[in-house]
Amino acid sequence: MDDLLPGDRIHGFPGGLKLEHHKAVACERPVARPPMPERLFIQVVQHQGESGRIVVEPGEWVAKGQALTAAGDDFIVPEHTPSSGTIEAITDHPAAFPPGGTQQAIVLVPDGRDEWTERNPLSDWRNASGTAIVDHLHRAGMAGLGGAMFPTAAKLRGDWPGIHSVILNGAECEPWIACDEMLMRERPRDVIEGGLILARAAGAERVVIAIEDRMGAVEAKLREARRELDAERNVRIRKVFTVYPEGGERQIIQALTGREVPHDGLPQDLGVIVHNVGTAATARDAVVEGRPLIERIVTVTGPGIAEPRNLLALVGTPFNHLVETAGGYRGEVTRLILGGPMSGTALASDEIPVTKGSNCVLALTDNETAPTQPTLPCINCGECVRVCPARLLPQTLFRLIEAENYDAAADYDLPDCIECGCCAAVCPSHIPLVDYYKHGKDELTRRRLDRRRAALAKRRYEAREERLRREKEERQARRKEREEKLKRPEEAQDEIQAAIERAKRNKKT
Repeated sequence: MDDLLPGDRIHGFPGGLKLEHHKAVACERPVARPPMPERLFIQVVQHQGESGRIVVEPGEWVAKGQALTAAGDDFIVPEHTPSSGTIEAITDHPAAFPPGGTQQAIVLVPDGRDEWTERNPLSDWRNASGTAIVDHLHRAGMAGLGGAMFPTAAKLRGDWPGIHSVILNGAECEPWIACDEMLMRERPRDVIEGGLILARAAGAERVVIAIEDRMGAVEAKLREARRELDAERNVRIRKVFTVYPEGGERQIIQALTGREVPHDGLPQDLGVIVHNVGTAATARDAVVEGRPLIERIVTVTGPGIAEPRNLLALVGTPFNHLVETAGGYRGEVTRLILGGPMSGTALASDEIPVTKGSNCVLALTDNETAPTQPTLPCINCGECVRVCPARLLPQTLFRLIEAENYDAAADYDLPDCIECGCCAAVCPSHIPLVDYYKHGKDELTRRRLDRRRAALAKRRYEAREERLRREKEERQARRKEREEKLKRPEEAQDEIQAAIERAKRNKKT
């Protein structure tokens, strides 16, 4: 039964790769706040879900922390003003997603005063209901800071029986990214307190903080903070093996519990909920201080950065402003990546702004970007199968997607692919496997939405037909009733007299 509880002992997971970390270079300096940029570009959608209604207008002055978009259901997360100033425009602006595309953004010109709106912390969260905490986090614009940007309220809310543990994921599996490590070094108490708040919201009894086995300094900081908070009974700190991608949600669960999240299942099915350590710290800020999610730590690093470091950046800050704060570019930068080199997204422009999910800006030069190799036919070597942490058959999925047989790819569990890039990294034929999987999943999503729209249209059509049939029957019933009345002389005379009276009244008016 102990294996059902995370953190009692450490397990492994299938596949994965041992990678060079390259993290120390960005951790030599403390986290710093960059100067205020001239403009902030706040995307109106920074989470998995839909945008809320924009509640500000160009020319309007706004206070720091004021809502820019309205909250809706759990998948409509509000955005807030990172600093006080004037709304200059609401327009499309370069964005990381879709790659090379744009997103609607609110352009803010800061006034330098950084004047807060009224803040409303949640008093006495230890005795608050889970629903009250979740609602508070939702109003604060909380979404996951681990990169997926899944709405925090949607993850916490629901009738999940038997949630016993909240896992705080501090295992940064991608090379170069060090924002979570620096957060745990500098704000360990806030990470733990935020974890306890999330556990209270989920009705969980314990918090398990997972870090990489190389993070000895972080472990010491967390243990000291746990002791200061008198939380040793219900907060565990566990080191997992440093094997990419141990920071994946399903992988960290398997490493801590020895159990796999079932296909088409959720972590909640195993009694756990996973949050990034950054999400925990910002949840603490929202509940204890009444601060909405308007800033995050971003690692600015790579051989193409003069002074790699971690910066506490306001949401909406252009990446080029962060690069300038980190000493500017060094050498000939040939590739700029949001995230890490394995699963990150190539940026078409450094004018793209920081969002809630922006964890790293990685600048690579010619020395790190190998020339594009020609794609060769698959030789069935099986290397991709060996390293796949999701136990998939990458070469089979590749062939099915190449043949546009998407439904069959789904039968081979394509949606379970976490797009970690391990398969592509070891492929001797240089096949861009992850690109195929992304395309296949996009196509499955499109087809699912098409089916949903078709089903909705069918329901609307059937409802309309039912309404027309009912109205027709009601008209026929009324006509039949009038005809029956006319067959009876006394009732017919009453009908005639009533019609005469109506005509007289109408004539008078």
